[in-house]
Amino acid sequence: MSHDQMTEMVRSKAPEGAEVYFITPQDGDIIEGPVKVQFGLKNMGVAPAGTDQKNTGHHHILIDVNELPDMTKPLPANDNIVHFGGGQTETTLNLAPGQHTLQLLLGNYAHIPHDPPVLSKKIIITVK
Repeated sequence: MSHDQMTEMVRSKAPEGAEVYFITPQDGDIIEGPVKVQFGLKNMGVAPAGTDQKNTGHHHILIDVNELPDMTKPLPANDNIVHFGGGQTETTLNLAPGQHTLQLLLGNYAHIPHDPPVLSKKIIITVK
């Protein structure tokens, strides 16, 4: 079995109607930093990374990401893809003044996006 086949095996199926979204901020908001971000999730539950439970996952926030990462592999952790492996549902971001894009992506217990990916609409905010 190839590494790619093994990676495919750990992708979790997303239930029909699963949706991740921003509670705050909203698309088009102008915010005095720091930026409080609250994550919303429908038709799935939140579980920490490493917890292999059906129909659950944990959040990742994509900051100023123009090209989505490979949805069949574990998401990288860097300044633009922030992991919330503890099962957190909110955070505070210290973003530089200016326009930023934010997008939420749910990952399974192994940080791999679900099949199909549970991905929010990309929002644009401006930090003052």
